[in-house]
Amino acid sequence: MVELKTDTSIDAMHAAGQVVGRALTAVRKAAHVGVSLLELDEVAREVLREAGASSPFLGYRPSFATIPFPAVICASVNDAIVHGIPTAYRLRDGDLLSVDCGAELDGWVGDSAVSFVVGRPRPADLRLIETAERALAAGIEAAVAGNRVGDIAHAVGRVCRTAGYGIPHGFGGHGVGRRMHEDPDVPNEGRPGRGLPLRPGMVLAIEPMLIAGGGDTYYEASDGWTLRTSDGSRAAHAEHTVAITDSGPRILTARVPV
Repeated sequence: MVELKTDTSIDAMHAAGQVVGRALTAVRKAAHVGVSLLELDEVAREVLREAGASSPFLGYRPSFATIPFPAVICASVNDAIVHGIPTAYRLRDGDLLSVDCGAELDGWVGDSAVSFVVGRPRPADLRLIETAERALAAGIEAAVAGNRVGDIAHAVGRVCRTAGYGIPHGFGGHGVGRRMHEDPDVPNEGRPGRGLPLRPGMVLAIEPMLIAGGGDTYYEASDGWTLRTSDGSRAAHAEHTVAITDSGPRILTARVPV
């Protein structure tokens, strides 16, 4: 069941989304060669604490998970696509890092992700990340009343496939509200004009995930959470929480540029 949010609720979600944006900005600023993923998790925890927000990630345990998620960010390095658990791993020059973060504030949730390179970037990694951001922008542009979920999926998938990248099968965006994962599912590939009609008041997490090698397959790491590319190629992830309004899509998790 899809809950339509009021303007007041969307404003409250924007407040939560701004906490997420600040957390991601702080993590990105702190992500230098030699810094551990656990240290980055602590950076995000401090932003949440200062805002009086909690984490919808910490302790989250969906049906597929063998353990509750133990952190407030997902930190996915190089061939990790999503759901990377922060560890004592220290960042190395050229690492591609995807960071996903959520915040719950006054009963409402924001959810967003960004990918970037630590230290000296490879041109191929920059192209991958830029394509993920373009796919996200295309999905947001399609998130207008009168379109359908399939229009968002088609917009995202077209950008990814045209660039020659893979899309992990079965993973995509979702509704957001009082819980981190709500209806509807928002695939990263699909047919235009199909799926649930988009209506003002719907709030969606749109989140392209790209595999550099061009394949769509992945495997679950031994930690029970991290998804890694089957071919060992690198991956990128971009995400915003977006409200559908009468005046067009409203990004609720916008970040201050680093």
